[in-house]
Amino acid sequence: MKIVVLAGGLSTERDVSLTSGAGICRTLLANGHQAVLMDAFMGIPYDADKLDELFSLPDAGLSIASGISADEPDLAAIRASRPDQSPCLLGPNVIALCQMADIVFMGLHGDIGENGKLQATFDVLGIKYTGPNSLGSALAMDKGLTKQIFRTEGVPTPKGTWLYKSCRDTSLAALGLSLPVVVKPCSGGSSVGVYIVHTEDEYQQAIEASFCYEDELIIEEYIKGREFAVGIIEGKALPVIEIIPNSGFFDYKNKYQDGCTQEICPAQIPEDIAHKMQSAAEKAFAALKLDVYSRADFLLTENGDIYCLEVNSLPGMTPASLLPKEAGAAGINYSELCEMIIEKSLARYNKTV
Repeated sequence: MKIVVLAGGLSTERDVSLTSGAGICRTLLANGHQAVLMDAFMGIPYDADKLDELFSLPDAGLSIASGISADEPDLAAIRASRPDQSPCLLGPNVIALCQMADIVFMGLHGDIGENGKLQATFDVLGIKYTGPNSLGSALAMDKGLTKQIFRTEGVPTPKGTWLYKSCRDTSLAALGLSLPVVVKPCSGGSSVGVYIVHTEDEYQQAIEASFCYEDELIIEEYIKGREFAVGIIEGKALPVIEIIPNSGFFDYKNKYQDGCTQEICPAQIPEDIAHKMQSAAEKAFAALKLDVYSRADFLLTENGDIYCLEVNSLPGMTPASLLPKEAGAAGINYSELCEMIIEKSLARYNKTV
């Protein structure tokens, strides 16, 4: 099978995405597929009449993945480095090569990879891809919409609201909240631009910093608790995993730097709590109209209350990422997980109307 593993992109999570994509691509090659790793933003400048050769590249494009830095990438510098300087978010030959593939494995995280726009583009062009559909991706990416849907569907979530840049001077009291609170971009990922604040000064600094990423923020009550995640495949929850940062919370550094976090799966929590979390994850998955797979993030308080923070429509897929670890606890190894995602994604296109 010819497979393009699409990763990178112009996102604060591009390093994570490229690392995920490289792991996926190596696995697919080992499984006998003709796979090539492509950076969605940089593309591959190549003779349009010879694009089929890219599926037989000696390194399968893996040289574009160079690991995850402790700091988020400089997107302005990355944009400036693209030779064609096109305003298009897709680089040279991305669409053409994807049209030649039997399926595109979506190794993207954040921005265009998870907001549904690329999925919608592929739908229009008849390109098959892995992971959730365009509507589910768009709903899950917008944390404001997610919170409203959770409230309507009975998925427990922290009290909160959204704040637009034009209304940045609105007080916490006017928003119906009080300190401490969490400030985060509405459509961000990997905890970039997320701040836990305890004072008014910290709050003002946090909203200014978060508004550097986008013009809409989520302001929600701070819930003190242990951190968990629940992967979902075709609507069914995997074993719960607990995330224990050595310090602070599960931020960008703690997510991706070795030795910063302990991860325990299955989580050492009472069975009834685990079932409650899994049930909420399945309900969130259905409420957001997701399909194929995703991962829901949770907090658990000392008194046993659970809160769903968000659902990641394209969770990390490095062998050390949360979803593969949960799948492993369910008896599904990394190679089998990649093949399962492809199989279940292709099934979407084989349904009769």
